[in-house]
Amino acid sequence: MQKFYLLILSGFLFVACGEKQADKKDIEKVEVIEAPIVNEAYGFNLDNFNVLKDTIRSGDSFGDLMLTNKVDYQKIFKVSTDLKDTFDVRRIRIGKPYAILKSKDTSEIAQYFIYENDKINYTVVDLRDSVTAYKSKKNVKYVERVASGVVTSNLSTAINDQGIDYMVTNNLSEIYAWSIDFFRLQKGDKFKVIYKEKYINDTIYAGAEPIEAAYFEHNGETFYSFAYQIDSLKNITEYYDDEAKNLRRAFLKAPVEFSRISSRYNLNRRIAYYGYKVRPHKGTDYAAPLGTPILATASGTVIESTRRGGNGKFVKIKHNGTYSTQYLHMKAQNVKKGQYVKQGDVIGWIGMTGNSGGPHVCYRFWKNGKQVDPLREKLPVADPIADSLKTDYLKHIAPIKSKLDSIAYPITEIDEQLITEN
Repeated sequence: MQKFYLLILSGFLFVACGEKQADKKDIEKVEVIEAPIVNEAYGFNLDNFNVLKDTIRSGDSFGDLMLTNKVDYQKIFKVSTDLKDTFDVRRIRIGKPYAILKSKDTSEIAQYFIYENDKINYTVVDLRDSVTAYKSKKNVKYVERVASGVVTSNLSTAINDQGIDYMVTNNLSEIYAWSIDFFRLQKGDKFKVIYKEKYINDTIYAGAEPIEAAYFEHNGETFYSFAYQIDSLKNITEYYDDEAKNLRRAFLKAPVEFSRISSRYNLNRRIAYYGYKVRPHKGTDYAAPLGTPILATASGTVIESTRRGGNGKFVKIKHNGTYSTQYLHMKAQNVKKGQYVKQGDVIGWIGMTGNSGGPHVCYRFWKNGKQVDPLREKLPVADPIADSLKTDYLKHIAPIKSKLDSIAYPITEIDEQLITEN
């Protein structure tokens, strides 16, 4: 009986092995067919066209480009008149890339014109029977990035040292424009940021998204900031700290980005040229290259935009019944009397008009009709987050704050020295 079972078992094993051999033979016969690689761009299979790629050059016009590629006048006229809400032929700019997809027959007539508005967005003009146009965008991959740095000289250098997009520097300075004086950063100040980078086709870098969260340590004081959408319909996003306080203030700290203070508010100033007599300086001078944009530090109405004596060309803005600001020595004004401006609007450019020893803007600040030092004023804050949103906000930032806290700082030369000594 035992031998009988062994024979049966052997038979099963033989059959199983035979099946495996058969399967193996079948597998060896299977041909692996790879999917063809499609040369795709702008939503088209480019292999179906003769493709011309170039950039707009000086002297190029849409009409000339189309005539060169055998598009008739009637279609060019239709694009120029009927489609200008989608594609305004007058607004093509030198240096912008474009592509013309032409028929693959001997006529090579242009069928599509594609204009790249920027790295991501483009406009397609369909030049076939019924001329149409539409806007579209390339597939974009968003990659979260965390970064940190230690200030050794200035913020720009600290950020560039980490290989971070320069726009992140601007974004960071805008977030903290109301709470940190970037003209007085100290060696050893630190920052951390969380943001997303954009990539086209997984590899082509297309810029950075606005900062999602940040941490700044300045002069021993810590500043958290978190982006939070307070109105989804209007797409309004504000930055609040870890206690749900709005980081924005009614006034910017300075009217010029990344400048330096060349002369402070000083009522006891003495100048050798005037025999060391007391000549009060009731403004704060920000030195910057000629033509640097000057920003309105708060929203308000322009009450003066003129030129007068030693002030040169200047703009004065009334913000409310309490505050007014004035910007002197402009190269040129960008606003007129009676015009309403928003905080951050460019109201003029750095110049040397009037009594000026070099390119700068003299920034003057009035409170209740009296000139005061804006750097010593406790500026009013913007509206706090609504009570109805506060609980959700604190819940939203909790994991983000933990991520910020866990980001390590890069090793500095001092750290390396301490590591070597130990």
